[in-house]
Amino acid sequence: MASYFSIMLFVVTLATGLIWLVDAYVLAPKREQKLAAAQTDAKTDFDQDTQQKILAQGPIAEFSQSVFPVIAFVFVLRSFLYEPFQIPSGSMMPTLLVGDFILVQKFDYGIRNPVANNILVETNKPKRGDVAVFKYPEDIRLDYIKRIVGLPGDRIIYRNKYLYILPACQDGTECDKQFQEMKKTLVKRGEFTQGPYSLDRYVEDLGGVKHDVLLNFRMPDMSPRYFRQSATSRNDEWVVPEGHYFALGDNRDNSTDSRFWGFVPEENLVGKAVFIWMSFEFERDESDWLPSWVPTNIRFNRIGGIPGASEVSEDD
Repeated sequence: MASYFSIMLFVVTLATGLIWLVDAYVLAPKREQKLAAAQTDAKTDFDQDTQQKILAQGPIAEFSQSVFPVIAFVFVLRSFLYEPFQIPSGSMMPTLLVGDFILVQKFDYGIRNPVANNILVETNKPKRGDVAVFKYPEDIRLDYIKRIVGLPGDRIIYRNKYLYILPACQDGTECDKQFQEMKKTLVKRGEFTQGPYSLDRYVEDLGGVKHDVLLNFRMPDMSPRYFRQSATSRNDEWVVPEGHYFALGDNRDNSTDSRFWGFVPEENLVGKAVFIWMSFEFERDESDWLPSWVPTNIRFNRIGGIPGASEVSEDD
């Protein structure tokens, strides 16, 4: 949907801009020539009202001139700086909740062509721990949001609900030869549920980037459904190819992510999620006369930067 809107916004911006330019540099001079010729034939200067009628723009040109600056500003802002997104699912809980409205910083992973999404100007690369929006590799019409956990060259293991990473070696530097377990600290139980099960909330240390995850130890291992990188590789172990990234949802047992469909190509990246600008609750039952899309509450406490490590204590 976001892709279609980007294309539509580009077309409208281009169309109104072209109409404005054609009117300003082609049609307006012709109207002035027409006025001059009419005044010469009449051997007198017309009054102001008559001049305005002859010089008046057509309705389409007038509309284009009035809306083009606004549309162009929105197009530049949305295409190259910040784009709003709504969180539709719980795959990134507890970091992002259903009903959160976020801003995605578009230029963080390169200034991109707003239609084709190819990089025009290089800026930064994703860092481990970033919350990133990207085009779903299996259907680029869809936008997904997950946390980047694996960088190009990393070896990733997700086994028995534990994440292990062997970072890629950098040229000319010493590097580890053993997988590093991403340590987790339990902070709360029962705050979130998945069906009949309560979820455990942990702080995970992702190589120095602390963030919250939810785990359901009652749910069986889903590794038989995981993406297998090759015929000889284990189905819970992956090596991230160059130009690709490995992404996980923070709600680990309720997220379809790189474990299931593979890697995120660099060209699919949209931007980095940086801010929650509004958060609504939608908790209406079938007996409610208002439609389900009408919010029931505003979560003002969630407005701000994308949450990092939890500060929840057992007593909260």
